[in-house]
Amino acid sequence: MAHMMRTAERTNQDTDEDIGKDTDQAIAQAKEQPPGPTEDEAADLLINWEVVEHASRTLVPPGPKLSAREAAVEVSALRAAALAAVDHVHRISRIPAAEGLGADPEDTLIVDRPTWSRANARTFRRILAPSLKAALESKPDMLREGSSSQVFGSALTGTEMGGILAFLSANVLGQFDPFAPGPRQGTQGQLMLVAPNMVEVRRQLNLEPEDFRLWVCLHEQTHRVQFAAAPWLPEHLMSLMETMSTTTLGAGDVLSERLREAFAQVKDEMREARGSSRAERRARRRAERGQQRDADGDVVPPRNRVLEVIATEEGREAFSQATAVMSLLEGHANHIMDHVDSSIVSSVKTIRRRFDARAQNRGVLERLIRRMLQLDVKARQYVDGQRFVGHVVERVGMEDFNRIWESPETLPSEHELHNPDRWIARMGLSPTAA
Repeated sequence: MAHMMRTAERTNQDTDEDIGKDTDQAIAQAKEQPPGPTEDEAADLLINWEVVEHASRTLVPPGPKLSAREAAVEVSALRAAALAAVDHVHRISRIPAAEGLGADPEDTLIVDRPTWSRANARTFRRILAPSLKAALESKPDMLREGSSSQVFGSALTGTEMGGILAFLSANVLGQFDPFAPGPRQGTQGQLMLVAPNMVEVRRQLNLEPEDFRLWVCLHEQTHRVQFAAAPWLPEHLMSLMETMSTTTLGAGDVLSERLREAFAQVKDEMREARGSSRAERRARRRAERGQQRDADGDVVPPRNRVLEVIATEEGREAFSQATAVMSLLEGHANHIMDHVDSSIVSSVKTIRRRFDARAQNRGVLERLIRRMLQLDVKARQYVDGQRFVGHVVERVGMEDFNRIWESPETLPSEHELHNPDRWIARMGLSPTAA
């Protein structure tokens, strides 16, 4: 018995020593293990951004022919229109942060097509970095810089992204990029107007130059005001997009396919919008107006196939919040534009009628992000956003509506976006007297 006990003691001692050695080895190996890639490193490994910029610059279609004098006149006129839009948006939106915002000519960047593409490539790099890091962690072979999968994969994706940026650069009139560095140190957000496209569209639609410039600037100035009223919004959106992108793009084996599909969808959508007739677009809108209601009589948001396959509640909630925010931003801009009459833009009715067929006043960055993340985006969401804003403003007035910009908590949920009275009740707002 004593012998058996001594044997057991030695066995236990040996086991403890083995466990200790294994633990020490695991700790040592962990220390020797190189740290994972940073987001910047992942972004550079999976997408060749030099190829993106080269492809976008090389593939961009030629713009309208302008002499040096004509180009200088257009740039000066666009700066003047951007300045003129400042007071109008402040008066209509009644947002205090709008006062004087953009009054400095340097606050608006007048760009050509390659410059727009280059600026957006840098923005996409910032937005995609978290999901690219997740994808890289799921495909360790991509960590070997110089491997065939890394070199060819990053170049292929870079070429595809550059191609779609080149296409978009010939179609975008203006854009406020909330994620870009601002015009002065310590500021964020940049408003860009693409001069060649402004000239091209104006000529194609035979529009009065001064009116058209102001009309476009009013829309983009509204987006600038939104983010000035809610300086926390870029970080909030970036957080939502990080959650969404890591949820949907984190699988390395589908990353390139998702990106290619997203970019192709954007291109097809823009071509379809330009080529379809007004009757066809009206028919699509009528088909999209059908609404379902729950047992309480509330409108049920449209079905989203992506949400149905996301495994985490956090991911589903991020998708829902992002849908509501982006619809709100565009709906609010459209609401402000509805208050632009002939006293501000004398030929506004003509512009709206002729410009409707082009459907270019939709935010390009927002459209790309939604397509990239496989959100089931349709014109109905923009209509719903505008309907929400119009209903709330009619019920409680513009000043109370503007409480929406106070914090992430005051933003409407996707359910509230389709049922604005729910948002009014949650905010404790009282309807104004008729």
